Amino acid sequence: MNTLLKDVFGVFKFAEGLYAGIRKVLVPPKAYSWQTFIYLSVFSWVVSYFAIGYIKDIIAFFGWLFLIAGTAWYTTEDPLRVPGTFMPVGAVITGFLVSVFAFGNQQDVITPRTIVFWPTISALITAIPEFIEGNDTDAKARIPKPEDRQRIIILVASSMLLSCWIQFHFVMNNWFQEYPSLQADTFKSSTVVVRTEERLKIPQNGAIILEKLQPIVVEEIAQRPWSEVERWLLPKYVKPRVGTLGRGVIQKNLGKYEEKELWRVEPRVANTKSGSMSEYILDLLSIWSGPSSNPRGYYLKKSCRIAALAATINSDNKITVAEIECDRGSKLFGGTPPPQLGESKEKTNSQ
Repeated sequence: MNTLLKDVFGVFKFAEGLYAGIRKVLVPPKAYSWQTFIYLSVFSWVVSYFAIGYIKDIIAFFGWLFLIAGTAWYTTEDPLRVPGTFMPVGAVITGFLVSVFAFGNQQDVITPRTIVFWPTISALITAIPEFIEGNDTDAKARIPKPEDRQRIIILVASSMLLSCWIQFHFVMNNWFQEYPSLQADTFKSSTVVVRTEERLKIPQNGAIILEKLQPIVVEEIAQRPWSEVERWLLPKYVKPRVGTLGRGVIQKNLGKYEEKELWRVEPRVANTKSGSMSEYILDLLSIWSGPSSNPRGYYLKKSCRIAALAATINSDNKITVAEIECDRGSKLFGGTPPPQLGESKEKTNSQ
Protein backbone atom coordinates (compact mmCIF):
# COMPACT_ATOMS: atom_id res chain seq x y z
CA MET A 1 0.00 0.00 0.00
CA ASN A 2 2.78 2.41 0.91
CA THR A 3 4.55 1.58 -2.35
CA LEU A 4 1.38 2.33 -4.31
CA LEU A 5 0.96 5.69 -2.58
CA LYS A 6 4.59 6.55 -3.31
CA ASP A 7 4.06 5.76 -6.98
CA VAL A 8 0.90 7.87 -7.13
CA PHE A 9 2.58 10.81 -5.38
CA GLY A 10 5.60 10.39 -7.70
CA VAL A 11 3.35 10.68 -10.76
CA PHE A 12 1.67 13.76 -9.34
CA LYS A 13 5.06 15.30 -8.53
CA PHE A 14 6.30 14.63 -12.08
CA ALA A 15 3.11 16.13 -13.57
CA GLU A 16 3.47 19.17 -11.30
CA GLY A 17 7.05 19.69 -12.40
CA LEU A 18 6.10 19.28 -16.07
CA TYR A 19 3.27 21.79 -15.67
CA ALA A 20 5.61 24.24 -13.94
CA GLY A 21 8.13 23.94 -16.79
CA ILE A 22 5.49 24.47 -19.47
CA ARG A 23 4.00 27.38 -17.53
CA LYS A 24 7.42 28.99 -17.21
CA VAL A 25 7.88 28.85 -20.97
CA LEU A 26 4.36 29.85 -22.00
CA VAL A 27 3.40 32.40 -19.31
CA PRO A 28 5.37 35.66 -19.62
CA PRO A 29 7.14 36.74 -16.41
CA LYS A 30 5.85 40.26 -17.11
CA ALA A 31 3.61 41.93 -19.64
CA TYR A 32 6.52 43.54 -21.52
CA SER A 33 8.32 40.40 -22.80
CA TRP A 34 9.06 38.50 -26.00
CA GLN A 35 6.31 35.96 -25.27
CA THR A 36 3.75 38.76 -25.37
CA PHE A 37 4.78 39.68 -28.92
CA ILE A 38 4.64 36.04 -30.06
CA TYR A 39 1.15 35.63 -28.58
CA LEU A 40 0.04 38.87 -30.22
CA SER A 41 1.29 37.60 -33.59
CA VAL A 42 -0.61 34.32 -33.20
CA PHE A 43 -3.71 36.20 -32.11
CA SER A 44 -3.41 38.57 -35.09
CA TRP A 45 -3.15 35.70 -37.60
CA VAL A 46 -6.14 33.93 -36.07
CA VAL A 47 -8.22 37.12 -36.23
CA SER A 48 -7.06 37.88 -39.79
CA TYR A 49 -8.33 34.45 -40.87
CA PHE A 50 -11.88 35.56 -40.11
CA ALA A 51 -11.46 39.11 -41.46
CA ILE A 52 -11.99 40.20 -45.08
CA GLY A 53 -10.74 42.92 -47.40
CA TYR A 54 -8.08 45.38 -46.40
CA ILE A 55 -8.79 44.77 -42.69
CA LYS A 56 -7.44 41.23 -43.15
CA ASP A 57 -4.21 42.58 -44.68
CA ILE A 58 -3.73 45.17 -41.92
CA ILE A 59 -4.17 42.61 -39.13
CA ALA A 60 -1.82 40.16 -40.89
CA PHE A 61 0.71 42.98 -41.32
CA PHE A 62 0.79 43.62 -37.59
CA GLY A 63 0.97 39.87 -36.99
CA TRP A 64 4.21 39.77 -38.95
CA LEU A 65 5.59 42.77 -37.04
CA PHE A 66 4.79 41.13 -33.68
CA LEU A 67 6.42 37.87 -34.79
CA ILE A 68 9.60 39.60 -35.99
CA ALA A 69 9.84 41.70 -32.80
CA GLY A 70 9.25 38.69 -30.51
CA THR A 71 11.74 36.47 -32.35
CA ALA A 72 14.40 39.19 -32.39
CA TRP A 73 13.92 39.83 -28.65
CA TYR A 74 14.07 36.14 -27.72
CA THR A 75 17.16 35.32 -29.82
CA THR A 76 19.15 38.32 -28.54
CA GLU A 77 18.70 37.63 -24.83
CA ASP A 78 21.43 34.98 -24.87
CA PRO A 79 22.87 35.21 -28.39
CA LEU A 80 24.53 32.23 -30.03
CA ARG A 81 27.04 33.38 -32.64
CA VAL A 82 27.49 32.05 -36.15
CA PRO A 83 30.93 30.34 -36.13
CA GLY A 84 33.69 32.65 -37.33
CA THR A 85 31.57 35.83 -37.11
CA PHE A 86 29.96 38.08 -34.54
CA MET A 87 26.56 37.57 -36.19
CA PRO A 88 24.02 36.11 -33.74
CA VAL A 89 22.02 33.12 -34.92
CA GLY A 90 18.97 35.14 -33.86
CA ALA A 91 19.82 37.75 -36.48
CA VAL A 92 19.82 35.02 -39.13
CA ILE A 93 16.38 33.83 -38.01
CA THR A 94 15.03 37.37 -37.78
CA GLY A 95 16.54 38.22 -41.17
CA PHE A 96 14.73 35.27 -42.70
CA LEU A 97 11.40 36.40 -41.22
CA VAL A 98 11.94 39.97 -42.44
CA SER A 99 12.85 38.69 -45.91
CA VAL A 100 9.77 36.46 -46.07
CA PHE A 101 7.60 39.36 -44.86
CA ALA A 102 9.06 41.79 -47.39
CA PHE A 103 9.39 39.59 -50.49
CA GLY A 104 7.02 36.64 -49.98
CA ASN A 105 3.44 36.42 -51.18
CA GLN A 106 0.37 34.34 -50.52
CA GLN A 107 1.10 31.94 -53.39
CA ASP A 108 4.81 31.42 -52.59
CA VAL A 109 5.92 32.33 -49.10
CA ILE A 110 9.55 31.63 -49.97
CA THR A 111 10.54 33.20 -53.29
CA PRO A 112 13.97 33.57 -54.95
CA ARG A 113 14.15 37.17 -53.73
CA THR A 114 13.50 35.94 -50.18
CA ILE A 115 16.60 33.73 -50.34
CA VAL A 116 18.71 36.36 -52.15
CA PHE A 117 18.14 39.16 -49.63
CA TRP A 118 18.26 36.94 -46.55
CA PRO A 119 22.07 37.16 -45.89
CA THR A 120 22.20 40.92 -46.45
CA ILE A 121 19.19 41.64 -44.20
CA SER A 122 20.66 39.41 -41.47
CA ALA A 123 23.94 41.34 -41.64
CA LEU A 124 22.14 44.68 -41.41
CA ILE A 125 20.15 43.47 -38.39
CA THR A 126 23.45 42.47 -36.77
CA ALA A 127 24.99 45.86 -37.52
CA ILE A 128 22.11 48.06 -36.29
CA PRO A 129 22.78 47.58 -32.52
CA GLU A 130 26.37 48.75 -33.07
CA PHE A 131 24.99 52.21 -33.87
CA ILE A 132 22.84 52.39 -30.70
CA GLU A 133 23.90 52.72 -27.07
CA GLY A 134 21.92 52.70 -23.87
CA ASN A 135 19.05 50.52 -22.73
CA ASP A 136 15.44 50.01 -23.78
CA THR A 137 14.22 53.21 -22.12
CA ASP A 138 17.20 55.46 -22.75
CA ALA A 139 18.86 54.81 -26.14
CA LYS A 140 20.69 57.14 -28.48
CA ALA A 141 22.61 56.87 -31.73
CA ARG A 142 26.40 56.58 -31.73
CA ILE A 143 29.23 56.05 -34.18
CA PRO A 144 30.97 52.68 -33.70
CA LYS A 145 34.65 52.54 -32.84
CA PRO A 146 37.11 52.19 -35.75
CA GLU A 147 37.76 48.50 -35.03
CA ASP A 148 34.02 47.86 -34.86
CA ARG A 149 33.46 49.70 -38.14
CA GLN A 150 35.92 47.39 -39.89
CA ARG A 151 34.21 44.19 -38.80
CA ILE A 152 30.77 45.67 -39.61
CA ILE A 153 31.92 46.54 -43.14
CA ILE A 154 33.46 43.10 -43.63
CA LEU A 155 30.32 41.34 -42.39
CA VAL A 156 27.92 43.41 -44.51
CA ALA A 157 30.14 43.20 -47.62
CA SER A 158 30.57 39.43 -47.24
CA SER A 159 26.82 38.98 -46.85
CA MET A 160 26.14 41.14 -49.91
CA LEU A 161 28.65 39.04 -51.88
CA LEU A 162 26.85 35.89 -50.75
CA SER A 163 23.55 37.43 -51.89
CA CYS A 164 25.11 38.16 -55.29
CA TRP A 165 26.24 34.55 -55.68
CA ILE A 166 22.78 33.29 -54.72
CA GLN A 167 21.23 35.69 -57.24
CA PHE A 168 23.72 34.43 -59.84
CA HIS A 169 22.50 30.89 -59.15
CA PHE A 170 18.87 31.85 -59.74
CA VAL A 171 19.74 33.81 -62.90
CA MET A 172 21.68 30.88 -64.36
CA ASN A 173 18.93 28.46 -63.39
CA ASN A 174 16.37 30.66 -65.14
CA TRP A 175 18.58 30.85 -68.24
CA PHE A 176 18.87 27.08 -68.38
CA GLN A 177 15.09 26.75 -68.11
CA GLU A 178 14.33 29.32 -70.81
CA TYR A 179 17.40 28.61 -73.00
CA PRO A 180 18.24 24.90 -72.46
CA SER A 181 20.46 24.84 -75.55
CA LEU A 182 23.03 26.93 -73.65
CA GLN A 183 23.85 23.86 -71.55
CA ALA A 184 25.17 21.90 -74.52
CA ASP A 185 27.52 24.53 -75.93
CA THR A 186 27.97 27.93 -74.29
CA PHE A 187 28.85 26.71 -70.78
CA LYS A 188 30.50 23.41 -71.68
CA SER A 189 33.98 24.69 -70.73
CA SER A 190 32.93 27.19 -68.05
CA THR A 191 34.98 27.31 -64.83
CA VAL A 192 32.15 29.08 -62.99
CA VAL A 193 29.08 27.06 -63.96
CA VAL A 194 29.24 23.37 -63.07
CA ARG A 195 26.36 21.10 -64.07
CA THR A 196 25.79 18.15 -61.73
CA GLU A 197 23.75 16.13 -64.23
CA GLU A 198 25.11 14.54 -67.41
CA ARG A 199 26.10 17.18 -69.95
CA LEU A 200 24.12 17.22 -73.20
CA LYS A 201 26.16 16.27 -76.29
CA ILE A 202 23.90 18.14 -78.72
CA PRO A 203 21.25 20.82 -78.16
CA GLN A 204 18.07 18.84 -77.65
CA ASN A 205 15.76 21.57 -78.94
CA GLY A 206 17.70 21.79 -82.19
CA ALA A 207 17.39 18.02 -82.63
CA ILE A 208 13.66 18.13 -81.78
CA ILE A 209 13.09 20.70 -84.53
CA LEU A 210 14.58 18.39 -87.16
CA GLU A 211 12.85 15.27 -85.78
CA LYS A 212 9.45 16.97 -85.99
CA LEU A 213 10.19 18.58 -89.36
CA GLN A 214 11.32 15.38 -91.06
CA PRO A 215 7.90 13.62 -91.35
CA ILE A 216 6.32 16.83 -92.66
CA VAL A 217 8.94 17.11 -95.42
CA VAL A 218 8.64 13.40 -96.22
CA GLU A 219 4.88 13.80 -96.58
CA GLU A 220 5.43 16.72 -98.99
CA ILE A 221 7.79 14.71 -101.23
CA ALA A 222 7.14 10.97 -100.97
CA GLN A 223 5.25 9.35 -103.85
CA ARG A 224 4.75 12.64 -105.67
CA PRO A 225 5.50 12.85 -109.42
CA TRP A 226 9.20 13.32 -110.04
CA SER A 227 8.73 16.45 -112.12
CA GLU A 228 6.82 18.15 -109.25
CA VAL A 229 9.48 17.14 -106.74
CA GLU A 230 12.29 18.55 -108.88
CA ARG A 231 10.38 21.82 -109.14
CA TRP A 232 9.74 21.74 -105.34
CA LEU A 233 13.50 21.37 -104.79
CA LEU A 234 14.41 24.51 -106.75
CA PRO A 235 16.09 27.06 -104.38
CA LYS A 236 13.44 29.73 -104.96
CA TYR A 237 10.71 27.31 -103.84
CA VAL A 238 12.37 25.00 -101.30
CA LYS A 239 13.88 27.72 -99.11
CA PRO A 240 10.66 29.64 -98.28
CA ARG A 241 8.64 26.41 -98.05
CA VAL A 242 11.00 24.67 -95.60
CA GLY A 243 11.45 27.94 -93.70
CA THR A 244 7.68 28.24 -93.23
CA LEU A 245 7.38 24.61 -92.13
CA GLY A 246 10.29 25.10 -89.74
CA ARG A 247 8.74 28.16 -88.11
CA GLY A 248 5.54 26.21 -87.55
CA VAL A 249 7.46 23.35 -85.92
CA ILE A 250 9.40 25.76 -83.69
CA GLN A 251 6.27 27.56 -82.50
CA LYS A 252 4.49 24.29 -81.79
CA ASN A 253 7.29 22.42 -80.01
CA LEU A 254 9.38 25.22 -78.46
CA GLY A 255 6.58 27.61 -77.56
CA LYS A 256 7.32 27.39 -73.81
CA TYR A 257 10.99 28.36 -74.27
CA GLU A 258 12.30 31.89 -74.76
CA GLU A 259 15.01 30.49 -77.03
CA LYS A 260 12.46 29.73 -79.77
CA GLU A 261 13.36 33.09 -81.34
CA LEU A 262 17.02 32.01 -81.61
CA TRP A 263 16.39 29.00 -83.86
CA ARG A 264 15.69 29.04 -87.59
CA VAL A 265 15.41 26.34 -90.24
CA GLU A 266 17.02 26.40 -93.68
CA PRO A 267 17.40 23.77 -96.44
CA ARG A 268 20.40 22.90 -98.58
CA VAL A 269 19.91 20.98 -101.83
CA ALA A 270 22.60 19.20 -103.85
CA ASN A 271 22.03 17.39 -107.15
CA THR A 272 23.98 14.14 -107.61
CA LYS A 273 23.85 11.78 -110.58
CA SER A 274 22.92 8.14 -109.99
CA GLY A 275 23.28 6.42 -113.36
CA SER A 276 20.96 7.96 -115.87
CA MET A 277 18.63 9.38 -113.19
CA SER A 278 19.16 12.39 -110.96
CA GLU A 279 19.36 12.05 -107.22
CA TYR A 280 19.11 14.87 -104.71
CA ILE A 281 20.46 15.34 -101.21
CA LEU A 282 18.23 17.57 -99.09
CA ASP A 283 19.93 18.79 -95.89
CA LEU A 284 17.59 20.15 -93.23
CA LEU A 285 19.45 22.60 -90.98
CA SER A 286 18.37 23.93 -87.59
CA ILE A 287 20.60 26.95 -87.04
CA TRP A 288 21.32 28.50 -83.62
CA SER A 289 21.73 32.29 -83.64
CA GLY A 290 22.15 32.74 -79.88
CA PRO A 291 25.30 32.89 -77.70
CA SER A 292 27.86 30.22 -78.48
CA SER A 293 31.40 29.21 -77.51
CA ASN A 294 32.12 29.29 -81.24
CA PRO A 295 32.04 32.90 -82.51
CA ARG A 296 30.57 31.61 -85.80
CA GLY A 297 27.81 29.69 -84.03
CA TYR A 298 26.70 26.14 -84.78
CA TYR A 299 23.94 24.21 -86.51
CA LEU A 300 22.42 20.72 -86.64
CA LYS A 301 21.91 18.78 -89.86
CA LYS A 302 19.69 15.90 -90.95
CA SER A 303 20.24 14.65 -94.51
CA CYS A 304 17.57 13.16 -96.76
CA ARG A 305 18.25 11.33 -100.03
CA ILE A 306 15.63 11.80 -102.74
CA ALA A 307 15.64 9.47 -105.73
CA ALA A 308 13.34 8.69 -108.65
CA LEU A 309 11.33 5.50 -108.48
CA ALA A 310 9.33 3.95 -111.32
CA ALA A 311 5.74 3.30 -110.27
CA THR A 312 2.96 1.54 -112.12
CA ILE A 313 -0.55 2.97 -112.05
CA ASN A 314 -2.00 0.27 -114.29
CA SER A 315 -0.72 -2.13 -116.92
CA ASP A 316 -0.60 0.58 -119.58
CA ASN A 317 0.47 3.62 -117.51
CA LYS A 318 3.77 4.05 -115.70
CA ILE A 319 5.05 7.19 -113.98
CA THR A 320 8.17 8.18 -112.07
CA VAL A 321 7.66 9.21 -108.43
CA ALA A 322 9.98 10.39 -105.69
CA GLU A 323 11.36 8.20 -102.94
CA ILE A 324 12.88 9.84 -99.84
CA GLU A 325 14.98 8.38 -97.04
CA CYS A 326 16.36 10.45 -94.13
CA ASP A 327 19.07 9.91 -91.53
CA ARG A 328 17.89 8.58 -88.18
CA GLY A 329 19.72 11.17 -86.08
CA SER A 330 20.98 14.75 -86.30
CA LYS A 331 24.62 15.78 -86.45
CA LEU A 332 26.14 18.85 -84.78
CA PHE A 333 28.48 21.15 -86.70
CA GLY A 334 30.34 24.23 -85.51
CA GLY A 335 30.59 27.35 -87.63
CA THR A 336 28.48 29.01 -90.30
CA PRO A 337 26.24 26.75 -92.42
CA PRO A 338 27.48 26.14 -95.99
CA PRO A 339 25.90 28.35 -98.66
CA GLN A 340 23.31 27.01 -101.08
CA LEU A 341 24.86 25.91 -104.35
CA GLY A 342 22.88 28.43 -106.38
CA GLU A 343 23.66 31.21 -103.90
CA SER A 344 27.41 30.65 -104.10
CA LYS A 345 27.30 30.88 -107.90
CA GLU A 346 25.34 34.13 -107.76
CA LYS A 347 27.86 35.60 -105.31
CA THR A 348 30.77 34.50 -107.51
CA ASN A 349 29.19 36.08 -110.62
CA SER A 350 28.46 39.33 -108.80
CA GLN A 351 32.07 39.54 -107.65
